[in-house]
Amino acid sequence: MANKRIMISADHGLAVVYFLQTDVLSALLEAGIEVVLLTDDGLKDQITKRFGRPGLTVEGLRLDQARRYFERDHHRWQYWLHFLRWMGGSRRINTTAMDGHLRQMGVETSRRGKWIMPLISLATWVLRRSRLARRWLVNAQQRFTPAIYADLLDQYQPDLVVASTPGWRFDRYLLREAAARGIQTAAVIVGWDNPSSYRLPGAPVNWITCWSEIQKTELVEGSDWAPERVHVGGIPSYDGYFRKTWLMPRDEYYRLHHLDPQRRLLAYACSFVTFSPNIRNIETLARLVNSDQLSEPCQLLIRLHPNHFMKGSLYEKEAERVRQLTREYPHVHLVEPVPLGGELGYYSGEDMPEKASMMAYADVFLTVYSTMVVETAIHDRPIVAVCLDVPGGWNTPGKFSLKLSEIGEWPTHQRFRQAGAGRAAMTEEELAAAINRYLQDPSADQAARQQFVRDECTFTDGSAGRRTGEYLASLVERFARQEEKA
Repeated sequence: MANKRIMISADHGLAVVYFLQTDVLSALLEAGIEVVLLTDDGLKDQITKRFGRPGLTVEGLRLDQARRYFERDHHRWQYWLHFLRWMGGSRRINTTAMDGHLRQMGVETSRRGKWIMPLISLATWVLRRSRLARRWLVNAQQRFTPAIYADLLDQYQPDLVVASTPGWRFDRYLLREAAARGIQTAAVIVGWDNPSSYRLPGAPVNWITCWSEIQKTELVEGSDWAPERVHVGGIPSYDGYFRKTWLMPRDEYYRLHHLDPQRRLLAYACSFVTFSPNIRNIETLARLVNSDQLSEPCQLLIRLHPNHFMKGSLYEKEAERVRQLTREYPHVHLVEPVPLGGELGYYSGEDMPEKASMMAYADVFLTVYSTMVVETAIHDRPIVAVCLDVPGGWNTPGKFSLKLSEIGEWPTHQRFRQAGAGRAAMTEEELAAAINRYLQDPSADQAARQQFVRDECTFTDGSAGRRTGEYLASLVERFARQEEKA
């Protein structure tokens, strides 16, 4: 396997966790494969210093150039092709998540966009019913293939180019350039809801690896993937949870956040802030905790969502309201995610010990159906999905709002509820009752939580990183054998 090489796009903090903080990289290097990792240009030296080892080369991902190409070269065509790929997956699987985004576009798009939304809705209707139309759309986008990475592809001559999505982000340009050169391409699924929330590939991608048979079905039925090209490898990013390698000692974690060891811990992770505020959920929990309306004395630890740090946004304003609550209530505390930096954002591995400890030590974990319901189930802690509607939503002209009570049928939300892995609360009374039930009986729904983890993550022994790395290495071996026969 000497001189074989894989080029990896890590354009997101979660992708850095997936490839570098798991056994994926080790498995590739142990197979004799060199790895060229492309990531945020401003973090290249930092990542090299932290993760550098023989066989790994770190290069810049040139996101600025990719963005300029998108914004300046037939931007409207690229924009609407991207949107149609997002909305136009087959109706053979649950489309309710995409339907919400389609409604959002109808409200938030520009005046010109509103004029063409009927046409976009019609095109979406056709795409969801016609595999031929979906194939045409995927092929049509290939005309937008720049030469941003030509020198890197020339220099490294990779045998395989891998991205953390099948071209749903700016990674589409790297994947398109690789495919145009006849280089094999592959993608990994990093997010739990990715196959149900995003659909058609943004580039020619030959292979893909996902978490579970559930996700494989979503890819095959919803996005027209050939079953033999979809690999189920589990989710490497969660191996550290299964192994408990990120877990801080409880006393240390409590001291970090000034928590009271005599009070039960309610942990709330903000989510879904794009469509609906979290503030009513948080205010209600704060009142329940500080008025001692629960069956036992409790304290509340709130984790902000990465979108809360978008400068000048409604979400940033909500974050400040949350901070104000922590100043007003003595038993309310706050966790602010730590950014990796650059354009990789707040979805990073910098605070995996923080996340792991928050979930592990929560007597009841609360959120709005976020991916952390899976992560918390791994830690076998009780879970409540809190869906208290805010009258009027964001109450901002031109800003779309969606009631939290309406999202229970979204694919991942539906699976959580149908699995019985936790409870959903639509009213303050239901919320208090769910919390009290779990405070009194932490083992309630335990069997369902454990089955939920097996269904969604597949491999629960911390082996997903090794399995995924070996799968990617096997693809390179396959190509080598094919070349020898040719």
